[in-house]
Amino acid sequence: MRVSDYIFKRLKEKYGVDRVFMITGGGAMHLNDAVLQSGLAYTCCHHEQACAIAAEGYVRAGKRLGVVNVTTGPGGLNTLTGVMGEWTDSVPVLYVSGQVKQSTTISACPDLPLRQLGDQEVDIISVVNPLTKYACQIKRAEDAGRILDEAVHAALSGRPGPVWIDVPMDIQGALVDEKEMDAALSVFHPAWDAVLKPSEAAMQELFSLLDQCQRPVLIAGNGIRISGAEAGMRAFLEKMPMPALGTFNGMDLLEEDHPCFVGRIGTLGSRAGNFALQNADLVLCVGSRNNIRQTSYNYEFFARAGRLVCVDVDMAEMQKPTVHPCMAIQSDAKAFFRAMEAYQPKQSYQDWLDWALERKKRYPVVLPEYSRPGRVNPYYFVDTLSCMLPEDAVVATANGSACVVGFQAVKVKRGQRYFWNSGCAAMGYDLPAAIGAALASPGKTAVCLSGDGSLMMNVQELATVVANNLDLKLVVLNNGGYISIRQTQNNFFSGRHIGIGPDSGVVFPDFVKLADSFGIPAFRIEKNEDAESGIRKMLQMSGPVLCEVVLPEDYIFQPKTSSERKPDGRMVSKPLEDLYPFLPREEFVKNMIVPPIKED
Repeated sequence: MRVSDYIFKRLKEKYGVDRVFMITGGGAMHLNDAVLQSGLAYTCCHHEQACAIAAEGYVRAGKRLGVVNVTTGPGGLNTLTGVMGEWTDSVPVLYVSGQVKQSTTISACPDLPLRQLGDQEVDIISVVNPLTKYACQIKRAEDAGRILDEAVHAALSGRPGPVWIDVPMDIQGALVDEKEMDAALSVFHPAWDAVLKPSEAAMQELFSLLDQCQRPVLIAGNGIRISGAEAGMRAFLEKMPMPALGTFNGMDLLEEDHPCFVGRIGTLGSRAGNFALQNADLVLCVGSRNNIRQTSYNYEFFARAGRLVCVDVDMAEMQKPTVHPCMAIQSDAKAFFRAMEAYQPKQSYQDWLDWALERKKRYPVVLPEYSRPGRVNPYYFVDTLSCMLPEDAVVATANGSACVVGFQAVKVKRGQRYFWNSGCAAMGYDLPAAIGAALASPGKTAVCLSGDGSLMMNVQELATVVANNLDLKLVVLNNGGYISIRQTQNNFFSGRHIGIGPDSGVVFPDFVKLADSFGIPAFRIEKNEDAESGIRKMLQMSGPVLCEVVLPEDYIFQPKTSSERKPDGRMVSKPLEDLYPFLPREEFVKNMIVPPIKED
């Protein structure tokens, strides 16, 4: 068989891969044919970026490993936005790229400063190396099995992430003996598959901190899901009820009505979530890298009143200058919660939990006035949508309004999956990610929560939706452009606008007509009072459907961190607990168990 056949046969039989996302190309012709011959399902997108992001959505919706097959040169380069998102957000995706034959690569002329030798050639391994856990070109046919196994192990072990195999044309078509290839594979060192466990000394130190504290909180990060530790987390909270706080990548780990769920944290978190975080005297952060959106740019005040204990497989994330844990426990989240089973609580935190839950009740994100008749309020719409979605819903979300309002307003039900990419946070993410999620979740309710600006970045993938007859509900939040940038330009540049909408150079189509041109049924919601009936109509339709939601162009995200202009003209950056719109000072102080930060 060819090396190409061996690669995809092994992926299918040894690693359980069942689908490849791909765009064909001359530089990958043997690889393309091998996908067909392998019997693997395949999804052909219309842009390699979409292939990359769809593979990510496929994994986030429950599959173990995503696989992408692209050609040389622009084929590989077009995936980079997706690769970066998988790198930052720890998503295991294997890229198998075609390459020109080795004799026409620039590496064949090491003494010449050539920019290119082969047709469409690019040194893709050098390009992707900083964004992958493993990147290697197969230079000898007999090494193909070893390199493939190393790549897959790297993608799935420790902190997961993307990996890349580049296969030159002469290697793609080279003939090998399958039995000889299997026999020649190296036996991996146990470290490949070792699960990081917390030390006994670290756990005893943590037990002592739990004995001493009065106001602990749990920050639930995406590492809990990656390690399969959801059950362990729930058992931990049942044994020691305390405020549990959601994160961008872990926002759906706990349902809205879980007895310990208080809210979400960060620059766009809820008042209740941030009040609990900033008043805590012990902050147990499991599986979250505490990115800048979570700690804020005033990161020196993050969890300022409490001892911060971080649990993560990646030690570097606990040593960066924006977080200062008193304990950094390098451990798999599942192993950590298993070790916590040995702890016997010496006190109850119920009074503290009740205090936090009272703030959740007192300060809802979605205010009653948002439901008033008239123009659609994005918070009211997203809240209504989340309440109407079934428990099996899988929702892929754009950045901008869909992400921000979704993070703030969604009321998660147990069993639902909500996700976006928080590290790369690219426009154009939503539709390809939803395609991958829908393919990974047959029989479930797949939803794409998009925005007008984001949809246009990968709008060509509507054809992929149609080609695969996906039962995908596509919601387009149309606010007339780039609302996040509009807010920025209004705040910093006195309302001078460039590149944010039709009035400043960015024009959008009629999305209902656009959907119709692809053969997708579509309709429009323009009033708050039509939201519930429109959502019901969308969910009752079979097959793909597009629902355009016409929003105002002048709303703002709230609550959020912001700066306050003092009477003397000074701008003062506020900490996480002091969100805009700012509460009256007397009311704010009443919500602080610890002394508020003094302002100069």
